[in-house]
Amino acid sequence: MEKQKNIMEIDTVALDDENSAIVIIDQTKLPYETTLISLTTQEEIWNAIYLLQVRGAPAIGVTAAFGIYLAAKQIEKDESVHTYIEFIERWIKAKDYLNTSRPTAVNLSWALNRMQRICEQNAEKPLKQIVTLLHDEAVEIQEEDIRVCKAIGEYGLSLVKPGDGLLTHCNAGQLATSKYGTATAPMYLGHERGYHFRIFADETRPLLQGARLTAYELQSSGLDVTLICDNMSATVMRNGWVNAVFVGCDRVAANGDTANKIGTSVVATVAKRYNIPVYICAPTSTIDMSTPTGDQIHIEERPAHEITEMWYKERMAPEGVKVFNPAFDVTDHDLIAGIITEYGIARAPYIESLKAIFHQKTQENQ
Repeated sequence: MEKQKNIMEIDTVALDDENSAIVIIDQTKLPYETTLISLTTQEEIWNAIYLLQVRGAPAIGVTAAFGIYLAAKQIEKDESVHTYIEFIERWIKAKDYLNTSRPTAVNLSWALNRMQRICEQNAEKPLKQIVTLLHDEAVEIQEEDIRVCKAIGEYGLSLVKPGDGLLTHCNAGQLATSKYGTATAPMYLGHERGYHFRIFADETRPLLQGARLTAYELQSSGLDVTLICDNMSATVMRNGWVNAVFVGCDRVAANGDTANKIGTSVVATVAKRYNIPVYICAPTSTIDMSTPTGDQIHIEERPAHEITEMWYKERMAPEGVKVFNPAFDVTDHDLIAGIITEYGIARAPYIESLKAIFHQKTQENQ
C-alpha cells in the first residue's frame, strides 16, 4: 500500500504540460480532504482563483502565468490563427479575463504583465516559439518564487532568536506559494536549524485560512503551533508569549502601507500597544510602487454567505441582516517594523527604503 503523502510533499500549483492542465490542491477542502484538481479551461482557472481553491498572492501569480501560457498554447493550435496580430488579440482577451479573478493581490497582474512582455519582445518570432518562451517564463516565475521565499526566510530569521514566540495571521505559508511561504519561511528555516519556535496562528475569520491551512501545514511539518481565535491575539501578547509577528501581504503601497487578509491591521495595532515588532514578508512582486498609499488599494468584498452560513450546519445570522465582508484591510506603515523582501529588509521611511530595494534589484539583475 502506497504511503499517503504529507501535504508539504505535494506541489501547491503544478503544470501538467502533457495534458495542457494546471494541477492544484483544492484548498477549500483542507484540512479534512486533500484533493488535487486539474484545470484545463480559462474559466476553470478563473474560478479556481476567485473561489480560493488556489490562493495566496505568489501562488495566484504562478497559476496566472501557467494559465495564460496554456491559453497561448491553445490559440497557437487554432488553424484560423496565422499572424502575430491574430494571436495577440485573442491572447490579450484571455489575459484581461484572468486578471479580473482577484482585484487586490498585485501578483496576479504582475505575472500576467510579465508574460505579456515576453509576447511583445518576441513579436517577430514564429508563434510556436513565442509559446515556448511563454512556457519557459512561467516555469521561471515558479522557480523564482521558491528562491524568493527562501531569501525572505533567511532575512526574517535574522530578526528573531531560538525559542521565540511568533504570531501569524491568515496563510502565508507553503500553501500560498511554491515552497516555504513568505511569513512562514523564517519558521520553516528555523525549524530545520533547531530554533524551537512557539507559533501562534490566528484562525483568520471568516474563511479560516489560519485554522484550516496554516495550523494544518505547520503541524504537518512538526512545528510547535497553537491555534487561537482572532480576538485572542491581545491576550497572548499581553502574556508575553509573542516576540514578533510575521504576516504576508497581497499588496504593498509605495509609502509602506500594506493590504493583507482582514484582521491584519487589528493584529498590528495590538502589537504596537505591547511593543512587539510586526514584519511584513513581501516579495518585490507584491510591492506596487505605482500605488502611493493604502487608500488607493482596491479592497475586494466577498459574498455575505461566508459570514452568515458558510461554516455552519444551520444559518447563524438572521435572514436579511446587512453584511459587510471585505477580504482585506490596510495596515498603516507606522505600525510596521519592517518589510522583508528577497533583497533585504526595508525600514521607515518606506518611500526611500523601498526605492532602494528596487534599485538593488535592478543592479543585481543587470
